Amino acid sequence: MHSLPTPPPPALIQAIAQAGGWLPFDAFMALALYAPNWGYYSGGRRKFGAMPQSGSDFVTAPEMSPHFGRALARQLAQALRATGTSEVWEFGAGSGALAEQLLRALDGQGVPVQRYVIVDLSGSLMARQRERLAAWGDRVQWVQELPASIDAVVVGNEVLDAMPVKLLQRSGGTWHERGVALADVALGGNALVWQDRPTELRPPLPVPGEHDYLTEIHPQVQAWLRTLAQRLQRGAVFLIDYGFPEHEYYHPQRHMGTLMCHQAHRADPDPLMQVGQKDITAHVDFTGIAMAGQDAGLRVLGYTSQAHFLLNCGLLEGMAEAPLSERVMLQKLINEHEMGELFKVIGFATDTPAHPYDGWQAIGFEAGDRSHTL
Repeated sequence: MHSLPTPPPPALIQAIAQAGGWLPFDAFMALALYAPNWGYYSGGRRKFGAMPQSGSDFVTAPEMSPHFGRALARQLAQALRATGTSEVWEFGAGSGALAEQLLRALDGQGVPVQRYVIVDLSGSLMARQRERLAAWGDRVQWVQELPASIDAVVVGNEVLDAMPVKLLQRSGGTWHERGVALADVALGGNALVWQDRPTELRPPLPVPGEHDYLTEIHPQVQAWLRTLAQRLQRGAVFLIDYGFPEHEYYHPQRHMGTLMCHQAHRADPDPLMQVGQKDITAHVDFTGIAMAGQDAGLRVLGYTSQAHFLLNCGLLEGMAEAPLSERVMLQKLINEHEMGELFKVIGFATDTPAHPYDGWQAIGFEAGDRSHTL
């Protein structure tokens, strides 16, 4: 059953007009996801949940199993001790499920987290988080801007894929930047259409062949990590998301890119339909992330699949007596054909003259580290 077309939000039509009739896709994606009042993450949809009957659009690992957060907490506990920090910062905390799991597990391990700071742009999600995390009182705080300096362990689960990307289209051997425009009145009034313009932008790797090729580049993701690295004086960073190293990302056969939308637990490739009512995502170029972090002074601790990372962090400990339903969910987190291989984890540590990296080895990358593939 297909959803009926809905007209674009008036504010989006106005933004396109003010931009001269054409918005680069990253600007369109930023509005579609984060514009006040009508952007997807600004609205009141439930978004996160295990089943479409709940009114949700997709499920993330913390909603699937509390053991995800418990395993991740073991890595954060090690990083807090190794870096001598006492704060955890989470970007894009969603429903608050991961924060709840991490706080419970870290408290249970006797690891003192003096402050758990959530950085989120969604007012509706922050309201859900506040309700869910009320038991921790003032230890949990919310900010929307980064301070000048941070000493903390930082975590982000499925936050990078929702950062705006630029679209590049090679047609007839010529590269174009893909943007969004309004159709002529004769073609349907305010319908949104793709419009490509010649560009000097290129993927980070040359794509062999002359065939038509659509892909994404990630300047905003890399700029975000560089900013975080500049503010992070002492600590570590762990980012979990779906993606590839660049030699897989820009493979000649990946000619349709990775852009995808999610609504009511169904995926579709058309971000120009029902704008503001569905999530828009793109896979992560982990090589670009690693290089941006290194250029900003961070040291890569490791890069591996979600399956290897969670198993290294003791995901299966104590599961022999767990109910079958829990074990089924754990399999979804680590099975190669589900989340185990598609999702990756990359870790960084600060390495500055004031706080040099002292060689500690992150437990999440002890087996199966793939840093050499970046």
